[in-house]
Amino acid sequence: MAAIIIKIHPADNVAIVANDGGLPAGTEIDDSTRLGEHIPQGHKVSLVDIARGAEIIRYGERIGVAAVFIARGSLVDERLLDLPEPPALHELPIATRTFSRCSSLEGFSFEGYRNQDGSVGTKNVLAIMTSVQCVAGIAEYVVRRIKDGILRKYPHVDDVVSITHAYGCGVAIQAPDAAIPIRTLQNIARNPNFGGEVLVLGLGCEKLEPQQLLPEGHCREDSMLRLQDVHQGGFQEMVKRVTAMAEEKLARLNRRRRESCPLSDLVIGVQCGGSDSFSGVTANPAVGYAADMIVRAGGTVMFSEVTEVRDAIHLLTPRAADEEVGRALIREMEWYDTYLESGRTDRSANPTPGNKLGGLSNVVEKALGSIIKSGSSPIVDVLSHGERVRKKGLVFAATPASDFICGTQQLASGMALQVFTTGRGTPYGLAMVPVIKVSSRTSLSNQWFDLIDLDAGRIASGEAQIGAVGEELFRMIIEVASGRRKTAADRLGLGNDLAVFNPAPVT
Repeated sequence: MAAIIIKIHPADNVAIVANDGGLPAGTEIDDSTRLGEHIPQGHKVSLVDIARGAEIIRYGERIGVAAVFIARGSLVDERLLDLPEPPALHELPIATRTFSRCSSLEGFSFEGYRNQDGSVGTKNVLAIMTSVQCVAGIAEYVVRRIKDGILRKYPHVDDVVSITHAYGCGVAIQAPDAAIPIRTLQNIARNPNFGGEVLVLGLGCEKLEPQQLLPEGHCREDSMLRLQDVHQGGFQEMVKRVTAMAEEKLARLNRRRRESCPLSDLVIGVQCGGSDSFSGVTANPAVGYAADMIVRAGGTVMFSEVTEVRDAIHLLTPRAADEEVGRALIREMEWYDTYLESGRTDRSANPTPGNKLGGLSNVVEKALGSIIKSGSSPIVDVLSHGERVRKKGLVFAATPASDFICGTQQLASGMALQVFTTGRGTPYGLAMVPVIKVSSRTSLSNQWFDLIDLDAGRIASGEAQIGAVGEELFRMIIEVASGRRKTAADRLGLGNDLAVFNPAPVT
């Protein structure tokens, strides 16, 4: 068996094994290195003898310190690495990167749904949102009822979804950090795929009142209902009232049509989940290439996941467009450091056991592979948790690394489409926006052939270059945004529940 070994940077003293099934002990991987033990696929092998206390280098960066002597040809995993200190936030270079002026990409457009506020959607969806968990059952019941028969009367509406959550009552609504879940919910209601026609259901006694969630100018009686105001008729009357209000909105949404829009009107989010050691080699670089193309075409790309940025922040602050953006990046890292400390935990809680099975040893290695999704463009803005996009270009939107919370907050920030990379595999999807899933390994794409939209594992095998896969993804984004192609998650009807980030006290 010919050994396929991937070394990212000339300075690296480890490489990963790309062969399916890994490589057995005794395999020669270069003229002077023979494997001393079996190395599973995606796991690291030492290319030199590494003394105890010496740095382990991958991506040309330190990912750890050797806890013991590591002989050449040995498996290198989390048991042999000590976690290094994170970059000191107040010693970082800010806005020092000089960017060569790239030519803009002209002539690219997509077929989207233009909204009155200037945003453009990729879907035409009715959202029934709750102001409190108590009414989630009614919202979901009505959604099922509409899907079972009523929706077919409105052929130009793609879907009806319930936006439910665990916030709204029994919460310290005046606590400073309560701004995060409230802002998140308010901005989800403004997502461009909802066309300004969100219906909000409340109970009537909750702290977060329905009118607080509606966008400015949309706080109308036909856009909200408190179930405690339905004084007779019981459950069936509630369903009848909600369904009638929903139908009025469906009729308005049904009049919407796609129109040609410049790519500068598109807002996408990028995220990774179930990552492995190939993620930073194949899928994330391809996403970064596509992200750069979208930015060059005038569009907006959000990347997130603070805990998977923190240990690589020294590579991002130089890319800040100016001092203010760099300081904002540092502000969000500091906020999260304090948040973790308050919970008596730290960044070592990430990665997951599955990430480690996929070859990622610690959060430093994971972060270095994760940020590659951001491409190479300057970072033009930084959003705090749940804030709405306000600039075009590459934007950092602060979120936890949790797939579901990150997806929820990117929805709030205004994404109309998401690109999601995975190495271990996940059936993750969002009913509200199309989610393009990109696999880091061809074996995963083959295994989950009907769940993965794009195989980036061809980069590892040498069948394709990063640029070619990135351009393929760029064109797929346009096709999906235009409604000409469905993602696997949309074909299968897969959509995860939303998870609103609430760092504030619950009473």
